This record gives sequence, C-alpha cells and structure tokens, in this order.
Amino acid sequence: MLSSSRLARRFTFGLPAAMALGLGIFVNPKAAWAAGLTLDLGSTSTQQTSTSLQILLLMTVLSLAPAILMLMTSFTRIIIVLSFVRNALGTQQLPPNQVLAGLALFLTFFVMAPTWIQINTNAIQPYLKNQITQTEALTKAEEPLRIFMFKQTREKDLELFVGLSKMERPKTYREVPTYVLIPAFVISELKTAFQMGFAIFIPFIVIDMIVSSTLMSIGMMMLPPMMISLPFKLLLFVLVDGWHLVVQSLVTSFK
Repeated sequence: MLSSSRLARRFTFGLPAAMALGLGIFVNPKAAWAAGLTLDLGSTSTQQTSTSLQILLLMTVLSLAPAILMLMTSFTRIIIVLSFVRNALGTQQLPPNQVLAGLALFLTFFVMAPTWIQINTNAIQPYLKNQITQTEALTKAEEPLRIFMFKQTREKDLELFVGLSKMERPKTYREVPTYVLIPAFVISELKTAFQMGFAIFIPFIVIDMIVSSTLMSIGMMMLPPMMISLPFKLLLFVLVDGWHLVVQSLVTSFK
C-alpha cells in the first residue's frame, strides 16, 4: 500500500507528465516516449514508473481521439459537404444530424481503411508481437497518416503554417513537423469542402430563382417560394440519384 504522501507525489508528477506526453506525441514523438521511459519519481522503480506513465499517456491520447478522428482524417470534408446538401435541399432537419454524422463516420472508415490497414500492419501488429519498440511503433504509425494528409494539403496552406512557425524552410516533406501539417491539412479540407458545397448549391439556387420569378409574374407574391420549390428540388435530387452522386464525388475526391 502506498502512503498518502507517495500517492499525492505520484499524482502531482504523473498528471503533468501525461499532459506533456500527450502534446509531445505530435511535436516530437521520440522525445515524448523517451521522457515517459526515463522519468524517475523517487522511490518507485523505473519499470513501475514507465507503466504508470504509459497508462496516463494512453488515457490522454484517448481523450484526444475525437479531435484526431475529426481533424486528421476525411471526416471534416465529408460532414461539411453532407450538411451543404441538406441546406441546399431546404429540408431543415432531414436527414437528422445523427444520420448525417453516422454516414460521415462510416464514409470516413471507408476512405481511411487503406491508411489504417498500413498502420495496423506496419506498427500495431509488430509492436504487439514485441518485434519493435514503442518509439518505432509510433513512428511507423504516424507515417501513413502523414502521407494521407500531405496528399490532401495544398502547398499554399502548408507554406502559411511553415512561415507562421518561423522555422527554416524544409527541403523535404519529412522535415515538416506534424504540428505544422495538421492545421494546414484542416484549412485545406475546409476550402475543398466549401468548393464542393458551392457546386452542389448551384442547381438548387436556379430552381429557387425560377419558382420565385414565376410566382411574382402571376401575382402570387404572398405565397412562400420555398413551399413550391421544395417538391421540385426533392424531385430533381431523386431523379438524378443525388445521394449516389454526392457519395461518389466525396470518395473519389480523396483519390
């Protein structure tokens, strides 16, 4: 049994260490793991200390899992485009938010499957079989995700954050830190999603304009144009198999 003073000391040192390791995993993974394996908390053994910090590190990373899923994968682009589709149709809360989020989540799994298969093959399985160390596993797991983000990131956005970080201009992509790559990837995804959303809005805006002009020409100005244009927009969307086209465009945009 640990005394209250030793428990307090372990908590006092362990919590900041876990926070530092959780943030450091994106800034300098090797240094983060090295800190977790070498930090000494006094009377506890090195092995016990490493195990405690690894558990705290895992809990910290799990708390960041929603942000990682949304901002380091295809989820951002998919959910924004699907929201644009719903707004363009003018169906208010149909499909519901839960349906859109669920569809975006499973489309994300589909798009990211090749990347996650590489991570599992090159990092997770060798680590579970004790063939590589934790540092090597983290490095191998990070590489496929970085490749995916680099493919979807614009050079202009990457140059922006390289300049804001005031670092030397990298000669290769390997020299770009992950903490610089992530925000560049996010704003590139936002721009792409809004471009796709604008293209989706155009045919529905044309229908709204035609219906509004027709109602004004026949003197029915008190009748809301949305009430008349909504059935026509739904009919157009169904006739062209809209969901098929939207999902196909989203998935192929990552190729």
